[in-house]
Amino acid sequence: MSKSKLEYIWLDGYYPTQNMRSKTKVEDNFSGKLEDCPIWSFDGSSTKQATGDSSDCLLKPVAIYPDPARKDGYLVMTEVLNPDGTPHVSNGRATIDDDDNDFWFGFEQEYFIMDKKTQLPLGFPVGGYPAPQGLYYCSVGGRNTHGRALVEEHADLCIEAGLNFEGINQEVAAGQWEFQLFAKGAKKAGDEIWVARYLLDRLTEKYGYYIEYHPKPLGKDMDWNGSGMHANFSNTVLRTCGSKEIYEKICEAFRPVVKEHIAVYGEFNDQRLTGEHETASIDDFSYGISDRGASIRIPIITVEKGWKGWLEDRRPASNGDPYKIAGRIVKTVKSANIS
Repeated sequence: MSKSKLEYIWLDGYYPTQNMRSKTKVEDNFSGKLEDCPIWSFDGSSTKQATGDSSDCLLKPVAIYPDPARKDGYLVMTEVLNPDGTPHVSNGRATIDDDDNDFWFGFEQEYFIMDKKTQLPLGFPVGGYPAPQGLYYCSVGGRNTHGRALVEEHADLCIEAGLNFEGINQEVAAGQWEFQLFAKGAKKAGDEIWVARYLLDRLTEKYGYYIEYHPKPLGKDMDWNGSGMHANFSNTVLRTCGSKEIYEKICEAFRPVVKEHIAVYGEFNDQRLTGEHETASIDDFSYGISDRGASIRIPIITVEKGWKGWLEDRRPASNGDPYKIAGRIVKTVKSANIS
């Protein structure tokens, strides 16, 4: 008889920024297939998802990956359901209208690596600041590069887990990094970001670090870049239309729903979206070709390929929920009047 460790991962009920929770279920003779992952339950009164007198919430497995860090282990991403099997109010994944996986997403997850002892980003001295930003972006060497060992190990874990991991780079500030993931299907894209975050957060436990997803962890008035999670997206129309007019109509569909997008793009994003440090103002909406100061950037590759490609929404914050971000983008793109 073989035994497998299934790590069930879910999002709690804290608002507006949810946290990952997980626990291990040991199964005998497990096949490794999603359909053989049983529905499980947890105490929702401990995660702000239920009251003590009716505390059980359900965990519905929706994606499974091998766990490269555990013997006979699997990572099981789940949705939270009410006891009657309906989606819990905290379940952003269930709101995504992309059952045919027509929408493709590439997320660029930025984050800071923090030292638990100093409570500062790697590379920041106690009681002071490192050299101004400029030499850290895509740097190499011990003077400007901080945290590479953890970042490289995280990349290996993601690839071994079967995530469609596309790259890493140090970002503009000291101790700030980014990884990229791509998936065909909005729900799958969200699954993979959350599992990649889980692997990253768990990995910090052995380094004495923690990950800071706050979009402006050094303070809103400090002259350091914040952290975002740029959302590159397309559907069949964007990939094949060959029309500047259609692209502009889709971009314009975002203009009247700025508040609805910002509401799900991450907490404290007002500190990051100031119109400076390669951001658009949180109160404005704009789009432009190759414009990293716009709300939505039209990549030059899209234009060079005859208006066949994708768009990049640069507003989502690093702490945003990819399920809610993707769900809102899908809804807005589908609302565009392109007939």
